[in-house]
Amino acid sequence: MQQSIDTYDFKGKKAIVRVDFNVPLNEQFQITDDTRIRAAIPTLKKVLAGGGALILMSHLGRPKGVTEKYSLKHIIYRIEELLGTKIKFAPDCMKAQDYVKDLKPGEVLLLENLRFYAEEEGKPRGLADDATEEEKKAAKAKVKESQKEFVKTLASYADCYINDAFGTAHRAHASTALIAKYFPNDKMFGYVMEGEIKAIDKVLHGAAHPVTAIIGGAKVSSKIGIIEHLFDVVDNMIIGGGMVFTFVKAQGGKIGNSLCEDDQMDTARNIIAKAKEKGVNLYFSKEVVIADKFAEDANTKVCHNYEIPDGWEGMDAAESTLKEWEGVLMDSKTILWNGPVGVFEMEKFAVGTKRIAEILAKVTAEKGAFTLVGGGDSVAAVTQMGYADKVSYVSTGGGAMLEYLEGKELPGIAAIRE
Repeated sequence: MQQSIDTYDFKGKKAIVRVDFNVPLNEQFQITDDTRIRAAIPTLKKVLAGGGALILMSHLGRPKGVTEKYSLKHIIYRIEELLGTKIKFAPDCMKAQDYVKDLKPGEVLLLENLRFYAEEEGKPRGLADDATEEEKKAAKAKVKESQKEFVKTLASYADCYINDAFGTAHRAHASTALIAKYFPNDKMFGYVMEGEIKAIDKVLHGAAHPVTAIIGGAKVSSKIGIIEHLFDVVDNMIIGGGMVFTFVKAQGGKIGNSLCEDDQMDTARNIIAKAKEKGVNLYFSKEVVIADKFAEDANTKVCHNYEIPDGWEGMDAAESTLKEWEGVLMDSKTILWNGPVGVFEMEKFAVGTKRIAEILAKVTAEKGAFTLVGGGDSVAAVTQMGYADKVSYVSTGGGAMLEYLEGKELPGIAAIRE
């Protein structure tokens, strides 16, 4: 039975919470972006205010075994600052029994990085490059077997389970999907998970029209599922970024040295045909800023996306394109933005992406539109420019958000709902 964090009685109980504290650290192990930690604080405070004790578990990076660089001890200082309480630390997530036993209501224990154990992801490690299929199969079976004990041990620490790690909800890992089975009547979503699901569901089911999706980024291949699934939801779709040149070339345009997936020509043509069939208005970056090399100090000019000269490549949406898009967006009641519309990493070619962020903030404030932003670079754009609190919702999800938008059932969500 799925519980609600708002009505569950935490008094005297130990709650094990899967958080997503996979935050970026610099060379000195200082956190450079604490968004994910801040996002989890309301959930953690709710448990403590209800008289419960907290056991926090997370991954950090992609370690191949115990690695100092990926130890969660580096982030304790920030959790303590944000939560306003001391944090106890178990340096081995599988040997935390004594720490758990002494944990009193109001106290917080952080377990060391779950991914120091191969069992968390259920993937074998240390296989030789020339390992045979049989050896790979045997190694996988061995990890799957030991994974059962891994999950059982984690579950033994607590009375209830909260999944608040939307960023890993699309993975059937030990701490996100398997552990929930040990808490059939005492499992629930945290506020991050609840917020993400509600925000994306608002776009996918029962959105106020007109609905517009802005899909950017480099590759068509990574966004096919989303584009096709959204055709049943949106009235307009804006396609920008590097992927636009695959569509241009598929229709006979000259794209110079622009990014292009030659194996996706048919896909691009099918998407255009499907949009027409579904009555969705497609908008591409027609005029683009082009450069004579992929560099900040390149020479630039503006040209039509069909007429890019040899030796030049498309780098950003041009002013006339942005004006057209602004008209569409200002008339929309629901907007989803996933992916930059230019080479956002270079200041010179971040103009289009920044403008989208500005427009979304404007349409939210002036027209009351529901604006959902998700995907690494789009989130980075609204955050860096100070617009994160000026749009309706910023997703922490990344890959999980993409899969949910494609209509896939995410293991981390299914495990709680079952």
